[in-house]
Amino acid sequence: MKQEPNQQRALQRKTGLVFVLMFVLVLALLSLFNHNLRQQEQLKAAYTAESTVANIEAQLNRYLAESDLLKKIVEANQDISGRRFDDLSELMADEDGVIKAIELAPDGIVRNVYPLKGNVDALGLDMLQHPERKFEANLAKESGRYTIAGPFELVQGGTGALLFDPIYTTDEDGQQKYWGFSILVLNWEKFLDGVQIEKLHDASYEYLIWKQGHDGEQVIIAQGTHPVGDDTLEVACSVPNDTWYFEIRPAAGWISPTLKAFDVILLALLPTLAAIGYWQFALRRYRDAVHAQELEKSVREAQAANEAKTRFLFNMSHDIRTPMNAIIGYSELLEAHLDDRDRALDYVEKIRSSGDFLLSLINYVLEMARIESGKAVLKLEVSNIDNLLDSLSAVFTPLAEEKHIAATCTVDIQHKYILSDRTKVREIFLNIISNAIKYTPEGGHVALSLTELPGEEPGTLRYKAVVKDDGIGMSADYLPHIFEEFSREHTSTESRVVGTGLGLPIVKSLVRLMHGTIDVESEEGKGSTFTVILPFPIATEEQLERRREEQTADPAAGLAGKRLLLAEDNDLNAEIALTVLQENGMQADRAADGVQCVEAVKAKPAGYYDAVLMDIQMPNMDGYTAAKTIRALPDDRARIPIIAMTANAFEEDKQKAFDAGMNDHIAKPISVNALMTTLRKNLK
Repeated sequence: MKQEPNQQRALQRKTGLVFVLMFVLVLALLSLFNHNLRQQEQLKAAYTAESTVANIEAQLNRYLAESDLLKKIVEANQDISGRRFDDLSELMADEDGVIKAIELAPDGIVRNVYPLKGNVDALGLDMLQHPERKFEANLAKESGRYTIAGPFELVQGGTGALLFDPIYTTDEDGQQKYWGFSILVLNWEKFLDGVQIEKLHDASYEYLIWKQGHDGEQVIIAQGTHPVGDDTLEVACSVPNDTWYFEIRPAAGWISPTLKAFDVILLALLPTLAAIGYWQFALRRYRDAVHAQELEKSVREAQAANEAKTRFLFNMSHDIRTPMNAIIGYSELLEAHLDDRDRALDYVEKIRSSGDFLLSLINYVLEMARIESGKAVLKLEVSNIDNLLDSLSAVFTPLAEEKHIAATCTVDIQHKYILSDRTKVREIFLNIISNAIKYTPEGGHVALSLTELPGEEPGTLRYKAVVKDDGIGMSADYLPHIFEEFSREHTSTESRVVGTGLGLPIVKSLVRLMHGTIDVESEEGKGSTFTVILPFPIATEEQLERRREEQTADPAAGLAGKRLLLAEDNDLNAEIALTVLQENGMQADRAADGVQCVEAVKAKPAGYYDAVLMDIQMPNMDGYTAAKTIRALPDDRARIPIIAMTANAFEEDKQKAFDAGMNDHIAKPISVNALMTTLRKNLK
């Protein structure tokens, strides 16, 4: 039985392992998938960033190409007067208004501005010395490549960017020297609109374009409507004489919330399904294996039972035939010698002895069947341990004296009154002591010691009984089978002792029913020792007082003159019951079955009969039906006390009698005291 929980725990551990392994596998696959998806999204984002910067650079080159005319005229050493500058600049101005102003800055100082209106404040501005412009201006001068500065606040107002295009002229010696700048002042917002940078937002990107200022600060070139979140992709994009950094990420992240939720569902669902599938598969295999084990166990138990029954029949065939042969043989001899009183009495005594043995065999078989069915219950009542010992002594002292066996008893107890099922306790000791006497040869010794031990709970005690003999004992091979049904080490022919092989199994079952223990030590040829420990509640003073009152009361007091109706189909039982009732001063009528019983009650007026003694198994109508019929009568006769008096003595039989409407129950064979006590209780 201990293997089953262990196997189930092992199955649970394996199922948990399957869940963990599947979880790790799914997590790895999802991580790989998400990694690849992230890489693809980042490649798209990088391409988008580089394409955007390239688009910006292309637009800048476009405007530079338009302003290249001024640069070439200067490089050709041609003078550009104020009017000529305005005419050329007017031709270069774009329709979109991206070019806010066109400036010429000889030696880096702005001398010409078009249009002059709104841009007067820019005249005289030294680009090579201005704090916000000198870094890019000097960079363009030194490299000879155009450079973009800004965006920042313009001196003439508004936000813009400056596109420095350095101009170099050739002197008489053919050497190039720095002349100044052709500068385009760009309206940055209109410029960004022109390159359609808002399409990044339409494509669900969050972005930030920035560069590092000459003081190390971050200069924002452009950014989306919403600030960029965490985990952005940073792309470095080269522009002439500078590097722009593009931070970009999808607005929903590299992995969308929907996909993340789907990942979580898969991560929870697939391992769970795998674990459930494995659990069902393994559980089915486990159940099949358990079922196969149970079938195998059932087969073994059936085989063992068959072997035990076969062994029982083999061992007991002689024991059964012997009393049967004696009963039949002595019955024939009795018939032939009826006129010889002494011989006839001897034959009757031997017939009775053989019948008692057969009856004990039947009782043992019925008791074992009842215990195995789980229907055996304990009937606790106040018991005196001295009475138990006296009854045991009365039974076994003559047997021990007959075999010249020395029987001793030592008692060491403090509480004599306990609550116990006296019949079952007596049966335990009767079986053990009778075996000790039966299997101890003449001249041997049997000892019983009874000691009191503390109880495990308050108000309880434990009796420890040790029965020791120096009889034939048992072999070590047989000891494990001593409590098996129908088991005997030797047949009656071998041991010369008759028996059923059911006594000790019944003892074991009764001890277990009382939550006690039994142990056996034995050695072949040297004897056996049985140790029984039984727990009992200690009887209270109230319980003892009630018991004394019951014992001192006359069971038949107040019953004289009562009129009873006896329902009994067996003539012999009816004769015995009627005689007992009449000898105790009562009047009784007899009904042979349930129908006659009901008719007799109906025929007499209410109160005529004081009680009905009802047998159960009767022809025409059983006792249960008769009781229900009486209870259904329309007048006071329906309330007459009905007492079941039957051989159906089990607890369920009692309950069935109560369910049929009966008031009490008496088991056959009838005890006169029990009958009188029950009548007195119900006829108050």
